[in-house]
Amino acid sequence: MASDEDDYLQLSGLQHYAYCPRQWALITLEGQWAENLRTIEGQLVHERAHDENLREKRGDLLVVRGLAIRSRELGVSGQCDVVEFKRDPAGVALDGQSGLWLPTPVEYKRGQPKTHDADRLQLCCQALCLEEMLLCPTIETAYLYYAEPARREKVDLTDELRDTVRTCLRDMHRLASNGHTPKAKPTKGCNACSLRELCLPSLTRRPSASAYIAARLREEEESAQA
Repeated sequence: MASDEDDYLQLSGLQHYAYCPRQWALITLEGQWAENLRTIEGQLVHERAHDENLREKRGDLLVVRGLAIRSRELGVSGQCDVVEFKRDPAGVALDGQSGLWLPTPVEYKRGQPKTHDADRLQLCCQALCLEEMLLCPTIETAYLYYAEPARREKVDLTDELRDTVRTCLRDMHRLASNGHTPKAKPTKGCNACSLRELCLPSLTRRPSASAYIAARLREEEESAQA
């Protein structure tokens, strides 16, 4: 999708795009950003997870934080919050470690588990990057850790989820190449978006034909009564 690393997209942007393509474009293509309570809480959750100096080894488990990843096939780069490597005879060799290891990405999120797939798509993309970089077997499962319930959610990295990641990234590369910001499509999620005042989704709402006709009829009736 992007042969030049300068054209790689930020992997974290996939979560923004899946949630709202316009939000992603405002951040990535137009350089717009605004903080709110949710974004600040999210940064705090990630601070410890992204500390590259924190590395733990407990028996057959190696925990690596802030691991840089990328995929030439997908044209993305970024970081994993946490990758848990488990010793396994079917795994791959790691520099400085004896034995063979299999990776499992773990992504940290504020709040509670979501009904939409935005977080799961970001996590799946991390797995695809790890598979390409390490030439490891298919990563079948990964985990999302949500701060509010303080527990993990298991994510099955299905073929459908993988295909959706690839489809989203193709669309993102196309929009980035054209420099095109999609129009707003107002949803309930707009109320929680930190970019709401920059996006102004309410301005894109247009009255339906029936509402327009009803309004004109009221105007005519009011004029006739005046």
